[in-house]
Amino acid sequence: MALDILAMAPLYQAPAINRIGPKTDPSKRPADPLKPLVLSRTKLTTIEAKRIMSVLDEAIYKVELVTLLSYAACNREDMEGMLGEDVMRAVREHEDLCQVLLENVRCLKEKERQLQEQKEAEEEGWLRDRLLSIELQKSSLSPLTQQIKDSTKNVLRLLLSNPQAARLLQMQTQGRSAEAQNFIDSLIELRGFLFEKLLTSPMEARDKAQFLQDISRQNSNNQKIIDTLEKELAERMKNRNAEVEKENFVIQELKNHLHQVLKFSENSLLRTKQEAEKQQKADFRASQARVAKIQQEILQLQSQFYNLVMENREAEQALRKKKYKVETEIENWIQKYDTEMGEKQEELEDLDAVHREEKISLEELRRRHKVLVGEFAQIREEREINSKKRMEAEQEMVRMVRAATLIQALWKGYLVRSLLRSKKKRGKGKAKDKEKGKQKGKEKGKGKK
Repeated sequence: MALDILAMAPLYQAPAINRIGPKTDPSKRPADPLKPLVLSRTKLTTIEAKRIMSVLDEAIYKVELVTLLSYAACNREDMEGMLGEDVMRAVREHEDLCQVLLENVRCLKEKERQLQEQKEAEEEGWLRDRLLSIELQKSSLSPLTQQIKDSTKNVLRLLLSNPQAARLLQMQTQGRSAEAQNFIDSLIELRGFLFEKLLTSPMEARDKAQFLQDISRQNSNNQKIIDTLEKELAERMKNRNAEVEKENFVIQELKNHLHQVLKFSENSLLRTKQEAEKQQKADFRASQARVAKIQQEILQLQSQFYNLVMENREAEQALRKKKYKVETEIENWIQKYDTEMGEKQEELEDLDAVHREEKISLEELRRRHKVLVGEFAQIREEREINSKKRMEAEQEMVRMVRAATLIQALWKGYLVRSLLRSKKKRGKGKAKDKEKGKQKGKEKGKGKK
């Protein structure tokens, strides 16, 4: 079956491969965290499943080799030393057959195209002859196709008989075309899908189907809720649009009212301005009368000021004499103050010396206090670290005790289950022996009769 698949794999990639769409690499798919979809087994247990996977792996391996034949044919000098003369001779023969097939197919397509273009203009008899020749040429492709199949099988046989050459050819992955790589990726994806199917038991498949049905049912319920919410949203949007229209109408009314207010305020401002001009003229005339009156009052005040100056000169002389007397007394007080301040300064210097000594002793005490504070902080940190370590050790001991308890419980459960299974097997064996003994007894009784 694998050889039938590979036999028509073209040396230069056939259109059948081009029709295969690109597939995603199953190894790049994100892991599904859903528990019902996770497989319980990771290895195949039945011989039939292993045989199926081995056949598919062999087919993928042969496809990888066949898709690199075009690269080997194009790089004969480089590949001849790695593959050997027999393999390269078979590859050249395969290349020649593929070239002949491609040339025949190209000529056949060209004839069909010309026939399609000249179909309306030519006579019916001539068209029949052309169609007959095309059919004959198509029928002649079958032996050539069979030769290519045989050539492909021959090349694969030579490569499989020489594992080293096959491995070297398989390593030339850069020579494989994109369509061939997509085909191989599709086969690998098919292998993963088949492997998953073979690993899935009927019960797991049923659970998976039930899980998918539950998901579908939940999705439909969610869709109903979404539809209800969308209807409610549409209704609320409709109400909101109505409210917006009302608010727009109110805004338009307010704009009209504001326009009227502005117009009224302009008229009022004009009237106020006219009244202010009239009031300004009246105030100007009244101010002129007040200025004349004030000037007259100023003249009167100037005469009064002159009289007061003459009167205050005598008082100034008396005050100056009194000032001189006060300054003399102040100088005497200053001299007395300087004497007392000298005595106070000496006392202050003595006190300053005592203060400096006490300050030095205070600095010494502060330095000792800092040292003691640092030692106290270090001791407290050590105590905290020791307490944390002790708590962590206690927690670790509790976890270890819990783990040991859990392990013992699991081991006891396992022992109990294994004992129960062994007892069941022994009971079944004894029952079978009893049934066999009864059957033998019946047969002996019949023989005696």
